[in-house]
Amino acid sequence: MKALRAALDKVHPLFDKGGPLQIAYPVYESIDTFLYTPGETTHGQTHVRDNIDLKRMMITVVMALVPATLFGMWNVGYQANTAIQRAAEAGERYVGDWHYTIHNAIGFTNDPGSIADCMVLGAIFFIPIYFVCMFVGGHIEMVFSVLRGHEINEGFLVTGLLFPLTLPASIPLWQVAVGIAFGVIVAKEVFGGTGRNFLNVALTSRAFLYFAHAGQISGDKVWTAVDGFSGATALGQMAVATPDPGGETNAALASLESVNYSLGASDPVTWTEPITWMSAFLGTVQGCVGETSTLMCLIGAAILIGAGIGSWKIMAGVLGGVAATSLLLNGVTTGSNPMMSVPFYWHFVVGGLAFGLVFMATDPVSASMTEKGKWIYGGLIGFMTVLIRCINPAFPEGIMLAILFGNVFAPLIDYFVVSANVRRRMARYVTT
Repeated sequence: MKALRAALDKVHPLFDKGGPLQIAYPVYESIDTFLYTPGETTHGQTHVRDNIDLKRMMITVVMALVPATLFGMWNVGYQANTAIQRAAEAGERYVGDWHYTIHNAIGFTNDPGSIADCMVLGAIFFIPIYFVCMFVGGHIEMVFSVLRGHEINEGFLVTGLLFPLTLPASIPLWQVAVGIAFGVIVAKEVFGGTGRNFLNVALTSRAFLYFAHAGQISGDKVWTAVDGFSGATALGQMAVATPDPGGETNAALASLESVNYSLGASDPVTWTEPITWMSAFLGTVQGCVGETSTLMCLIGAAILIGAGIGSWKIMAGVLGGVAATSLLLNGVTTGSNPMMSVPFYWHFVVGGLAFGLVFMATDPVSASMTEKGKWIYGGLIGFMTVLIRCINPAFPEGIMLAILFGNVFAPLIDYFVVSANVRRRMARYVTT
């Protein structure tokens, strides 16, 4: 490590102001501060600052994402191996693409009961997605930093992991590149970079893919990394549930007890497998890579709240908004829309609600910053999530659009909160 430190110090004059490589200083600085603490110190009078800097904040968020990432990779492999095993039991042999060629070449046999087998297969799908995202998005940020002459900060470490976790494992890699490029440029760099974006970058990237390439990010054929596999997510299954004419049962929940899966082949293999509340909570269901496990998201929430990075008020506001809105719709449902009768505790564990409220709604840049505003902001997101899920059949998942909607209104919420505080203080001053 001393040799590396000496080598960096030796080339520093080349990148410093007036050096031949001055234009590339942001690249040198990013490598230096990533490996070591910054060498600059404050001179003059005492300078008081917060006990957590940007680098430590971003690294903490990445650490909080690790449980969801590891579980997500395992679940990708588990879902794929289960589908392949079902086909094998029916006499069908699945060959697969290059992912499976690598998986089989290193000695694995698509055993859903093997943690290592599932983890390795999931990693073979996820790591290329993550690499493409980091390579494309990171280089775009580097170009903008060099052109503007400012530091390359650690903000993209979080975006570069969040975005892949919001995608299905079967997403084409070129779409990953296009999506992250759009998000970084349009939602971040045009506004000045990290700290100046008013929209969550990862969600903006996903929203772009959702509307531009819906076929690879929605429907019932993208959630399990097996070609020809068909099976909707829990929310997708609820959204297409047949209304119960008698109104005696919850048609949306009843549909989860008989979720149909099929693997297209010369003679398609079809089977039924129920989804329970506990399986949805643990995350052993279909969905985007990192969103399925509410349990893993709760672990991440504990890390963020304990580190003072994630706002528990926003998280609680989202949950309160979801509960209140779903209870309201439960009371006015007529039986024609099965989603309106889904209990709030099911909304908590299906779809990407837990992942979104923990890691994206709490984004300190795009979220509300005032203390009262955080409650309003979170409640608005919870309200919009259930409203989109239940009222608009075209969008069975609502958390993505709800958070982006909340991002747009966050500055307005803070403005009214601050204005109300000013008026209240002025009124108290006049009366005294």
